[in-house]
Order: sequence, then structure tokens, then C-alpha cells
Amino acid sequence: MAMMRAGSLGTWKRRGKWLALAGVVVAAFLYWRLSAPVVVQTTPVVSAYPSQSLSVLNAAGYVVAQRQAALSSKATGRLEWLGVAEGAVVKKGQLVARLERREVAAQLDQARAQVAVAQAELQEAQQNFDRSEQLLQKNFIASSSHDAVIARLNRARASLAAAQAQAEVASANLAQTEIRAPFDAVVLTKNANEGDNITPFSSAADSKGAVVTIADMSTLEVETDVSESAVARLKLGQPAEIALDALPGERFAGAIVRMVPTIDRAKGTRLVKVKFDLIDERILPDMSAKVVFLERPLAQSERAAVIAVSPQAVVLREGVSVVYLLEGDRVREVALGVATAGASPGAQWVAAPSLVPGQRVVIRPGSLRDGQRVRPAAS
Repeated sequence: MAMMRAGSLGTWKRRGKWLALAGVVVAAFLYWRLSAPVVVQTTPVVSAYPSQSLSVLNAAGYVVAQRQAALSSKATGRLEWLGVAEGAVVKKGQLVARLERREVAAQLDQARAQVAVAQAELQEAQQNFDRSEQLLQKNFIASSSHDAVIARLNRARASLAAAQAQAEVASANLAQTEIRAPFDAVVLTKNANEGDNITPFSSAADSKGAVVTIADMSTLEVETDVSESAVARLKLGQPAEIALDALPGERFAGAIVRMVPTIDRAKGTRLVKVKFDLIDERILPDMSAKVVFLERPLAQSERAAVIAVSPQAVVLREGVSVVYLLEGDRVREVALGVATAGASPGAQWVAAPSLVPGQRVVIRPGSLRDGQRVRPAAS
């Protein structure tokens, strides 16, 4: 009996050891499962604009000056003087460039001299006419002699008119050697240098046409092609918000000012022109632009960007909207506010002012908890 009791006791001891070992294995397995990183998908924190929720249509285009000119000369000659460079501000009528004009100036001087001679001849003919008129009244000369005096006076008048016309032509030719700004503008490009041959249509070899290109910066607009199937959503005066690739992080208010009354058959689009409410001096022609056509004008408070996250990253924890911010191989729970924050149906983003653009948060965090280890899924 004693031997049977001793055997049973040994069996229970062995069973206890195995149970203890099994418990350790289970505990280790549970610890490993709980501490192993969870594979998650992430999305960046971004700067979002309220206009995105009021968008009717998005389009891309370019900034274009509606008043722009390539300045050239009607005359042909060598560029003698160029008085502007790129970026220079010019006023209407300001002399921009001048061609060689010694020959044309000499022609004008000659024409003016001919005018002076014709004026002297007319004056002499007029005096002769006055004397002849008096003598005829006293019957001291024959009518035929007086007729010859009248003919000479008429020839003198015609000669003066011809000389004056020739002088006007010479003056116009001289003016054609001067290139002046037709309106207040800024010089965009310089297309020729002093010494270049300038021709009106640049048809000759080694010659230039336009000397400079200028634009009135107060007439800058965005031109964008809109699909003809989407044109019905737009109307004249409709508010818009303009983003320029060259000025990231800034938006400019605008509105539709013109819609070209024809469809581009090749592209199936209609050209829509959007004006800026205020022209910023940093805006330049040919900048790439993205236009958001809006349902209504934006309030001033709606023009600033807000820090935001995707609605898929937001979950409720005890009545509070939270996101899980990726920090190394763990996540940190960040509260956004009350449960209704950003929870409107169809919302494109949720405001997250406590975060920083570029940080990453977990999408569909499910049962994640603060401090839990994670591993971002391969993109």
C-alpha cells in the first residue's frame, strides 16, 4: 500500500511539472502574440483647404496675359539702341528701342528744306499776285498777264502742299525707326540685341522680328480647357480658387470672366477664362495653375489651409475621436475632439490641428491601443 501511494505521488509530481511547462509555453506564446507588431496601413497628415468640400469641378491650365504684344518695327534696319531688359517696367509711349536712322533723318531734313523753299516761293508768288491785282484794277496790265501770275501762285501752293506731304512721309519713316510701348507693361523677353538686323516679319536670314515681348500684368488670367460634357456645371461669374505650382501652399480667389463661345473639336473642350480677384506681383505669365470651381464664394475664414487626416483614420474611443500616430515601431493615440469631429457623411478629410503635415496615421485602426507595436504594410 505504501508503495502504491508513493507511485501515485510521483505520477502527480510528473504531471505537475508538465502542466507547469505547458503553462509557461502558453504564456510565452500569448506574450509573443501580444507583443508582435501588427501590420497596418498608413496615410499622411496633409494640409487641406475647405474649398475641396465645395468643389463643383477641377481643371488645370496656365496663367496668360490678356494684353500682350511682341514689339517690332515697320522699318528695316540695324538695331542701334535697346533701352530695356527683362523685367523692366515701361509706360505707354515710352521709347524702348531705336534702329539706325541717319539716312532717314537726312531725308527728313531734306524734306523740311524743300518745305522752306516752297514757303518762300509761295510768299513771293502771293506778293506778285497782290501787285498784279492792283495793276489790273487800274488797267495797267492785260488780263493775260494777270492770269500768268495767278497760275504761278497756284503752282507755288501746290508745291508747298507736296513738300509738306513729303516731309510728313519722311517724319513717319523716322518714327518707324523708334519702337515704343503701346501700353503700360512689363518686359517679358528680350528677343534681339544691339547690332541685330530687324525686319518687320523676320523673313530675311540672320534677322530678328520682335525686339521685345511685353505684357500688361494687370490683365493676367487663367485659361483652362473644360470638357464639353462638364461645361453645363459652370456659369459666368462663378467663384473659383486658383492654386499655382510655383507658389505651393497658397490659394488665390477668382471667378469665371469669359467662356469662349466655341468647342475645340479636336479636344472636345471649351476654353474658360478665370480672372484673379487680386493680382499678386509674384504671379507670372505661363505659370501652371489648378482651378477649383466652387458652389459659392468662400468666407475669409475658409481660405486658410487646415491640418487634416483621412476619415478612415479616425475611430471612437470612449466618445472621443482619435487617430493613431505612427512613431517608430509603435503608435500613439492622439485625441482630435468630440465624437462628431469630422464625422459628416462624405467628408474628404477630418481636421487634426494637433498634428503636423507629413506625419503618418493608421488607416482603419480597429482595436489598436496606445503604445502598441506596428509594422507598416509594404506599399
